[in-house]
Amino acid sequence: MAKSEDKEEEKKKTEGEAKLTDIPGIGPGIAAKLEAAGVYDLMGLAVMSPVSLSDMAGVGEAVARKAIQAARGMLNLGFSDGMEFAKKRENVFFITTGSKNLNGLLGGRGVETGALTEAYGAFGSGKTQLGLTLAVNVQLPKEHGGANGKAVFIDTEGTFRPDRIRQIAEGVGANPEKVLKNILVARAFNSDHQILLLDKINEMIRDGEPIKLIIIDSLTAHFRAEFAGRGMLADRQQKLNRYLHNLMKAAEQHNLAIFVTNQVMANPAMMFGDPTTAVGGNIVGHASTYRLYLRRGKQGSRVAKMIDSPNLPENEAMFYLTGKGIRDEQDG
Repeated sequence: MAKSEDKEEEKKKTEGEAKLTDIPGIGPGIAAKLEAAGVYDLMGLAVMSPVSLSDMAGVGEAVARKAIQAARGMLNLGFSDGMEFAKKRENVFFITTGSKNLNGLLGGRGVETGALTEAYGAFGSGKTQLGLTLAVNVQLPKEHGGANGKAVFIDTEGTFRPDRIRQIAEGVGANPEKVLKNILVARAFNSDHQILLLDKINEMIRDGEPIKLIIIDSLTAHFRAEFAGRGMLADRQQKLNRYLHNLMKAAEQHNLAIFVTNQVMANPAMMFGDPTTAVGGNIVGHASTYRLYLRRGKQGSRVAKMIDSPNLPENEAMFYLTGKGIRDEQDG
């Protein structure tokens, strides 16, 4: 028993310490080309095809095949039993939304790491405010519902407001200037820039930045604007699908939370009930681990509805947008 545990420990060390240049046929020059294309680790190499590696790195297919096989040999890419998987789940932590009601809707503790949480709704439903609140709360100690980490805010619509961050930080008793320093903001000007920023985040994490939350507000705005009309729908969905898969890969690799806001449109085929539907169709729906629909409620409240989740029931929760961020009660 002890021997197998030692082997497992050794394998973990190998996986953690091995670099691209440890693979036969991958020298510093080829490794630099791969990193420039967004492949930074053994896992990124192991899931490539020999043809794509050959094209990307400028090596022969035989060399590429050998390098991929070596990377797969150094990683544990097989199955694990349910108990092992449960142990991995013990590393998951949660970021509080600031509202007990909303935390309850999300399973009791808030937004989960290693998962993608999507919030969609009409203008003014609280999507951005929830994102800004999470950007502050991720910096709290773990015992107070945080993750002791930094947040990255990818702003596609010009919604990031430092003054609002200061307000929310004061609401949780934190130093506003210190909180602002721990939020890394980038304004994405088109979908390619938005995709490129994800590579930059992976680089920063590799360089030691304690990033525990990525917020994208909004996920689909650029894709929707650039790929207009039915003729471009397939191209848009393909590009969006690839981007979402890379987001999920980052979430699982680095055990961080992804929170995205999404735009809505009216479904003309809906004769009865609420015609509001999220942009991005099934591709975004299937990629999201948790999918929330936000709307305005009575007397200034907001209502969140759990639309999709692997383990939580469809339910609703009421919350308020206050000066201190997301709360269960209105400002007195």
